[in-house]
Amino acid sequence: MDTRADQTLAIVGGGPAGLAAAEVLAEAGQAVTVYDRMPSVGRKLLIAGRGGLNLTHSENLPTFLARYHPPGSLGQAIGDFPPDSLRAWCEALGEETFVGSSGRVFPRSFKASPLLRAWLSRLARLGVTIRTRHRLVGLSDGGLAFEAPEGPLALHPRAALLALGGASWPRLGSDGAWVPLLGGIGVPVSELRPANAGFTVAWSEIFRARFAGEPLKRVALHAEGETVRGEAVITAGGIEGGAVYALSRVLREAIRTRGEARLVLDLRPDLIEAALTARLGAGRPGQSIATRLRKAAGLSPVAAGLLREAAGTALPAAAPDLAALIKAAPLRLTAMRPIERAISTAGGIEASALDGRFMLRARPGLFVAGEMLDWEAPTGGYLLQGAFASGRAAAAGMLDWLREA
Repeated sequence: MDTRADQTLAIVGGGPAGLAAAEVLAEAGQAVTVYDRMPSVGRKLLIAGRGGLNLTHSENLPTFLARYHPPGSLGQAIGDFPPDSLRAWCEALGEETFVGSSGRVFPRSFKASPLLRAWLSRLARLGVTIRTRHRLVGLSDGGLAFEAPEGPLALHPRAALLALGGASWPRLGSDGAWVPLLGGIGVPVSELRPANAGFTVAWSEIFRARFAGEPLKRVALHAEGETVRGEAVITAGGIEGGAVYALSRVLREAIRTRGEARLVLDLRPDLIEAALTARLGAGRPGQSIATRLRKAAGLSPVAAGLLREAAGTALPAAAPDLAALIKAAPLRLTAMRPIERAISTAGGIEASALDGRFMLRARPGLFVAGEMLDWEAPTGGYLLQGAFASGRAAAAGMLDWLREA
């Protein structure tokens, strides 16, 4: 086994959190090496770019921070590197940003690859070394053990930072294999669970065959006392999409405690129930319910089909009853999609395991950032913002600790 005592700082994980930490450390004059188990770094960032790379969100900071759970998660880190700072950082790399109609922030190119190329070029100029195909397999005696292309490798850096992600998208590098490693050195880790994922609904075969893949646009979703407006997508096995992801935490917990969750859809949130009742009652005598749903209620075919699924029986003919169902169509969710199909992960290293510098109390000199930490947030820019901010905060904590060491 190759064993090295190294004066450089080690970062394990080449996603946004790890690369952000490397940048802060290198700018402070530190020698930094990034280790990643995949053949290249930034793979999850590139996947995020397929949807336009939603970097962050433009809403005010108190509202922004309220999206994170548990309450207070990453508050200080994001306060030190807020959305405006992330936009400025992006633009300094030559990638201008803009605010979309939803308030979400994107690069003008709508792609991740130009940003990643520019970022890696900056890191190279700063002297950051990147070593790929290095898989962390052990934490012992203050060191790091890797499986590397040249064989087993043991490092003893002055300090190290772990940014290994959660357990979603394992094919991109985040497989949760770090959980037993940290548990073995006494670090408390709460169970990793899927976040921002779809849910199972027992659709009829007719509905599934006709509408799988169809979007539900401009709807409002209600669950566990919370309401979200947006869009959802029907899948062969259930329902997913941005509005569903925003409620995924409360829906997941309802299923965990009760075995199922109730999701209520308002298919015409722009109309009050009385106005919808009037429209449905104004049709010609003998008009079919399908025609009334299309013409009077303005429902798309997929929305009308979902209404029939929610009713479970024949739709009510009376305008008040039909309007009430359109405004509150119930769906029974029986399971969440598995963690490997989730966009992100809930759970992770508990806050009690860390000091204020993102250093593990059980292992002085070992810091943690990104999705390994116990926090979750919906899609909409909050996930990347949390990764960037926590990576930079952990790097600042490491510099502070090194000054004291």
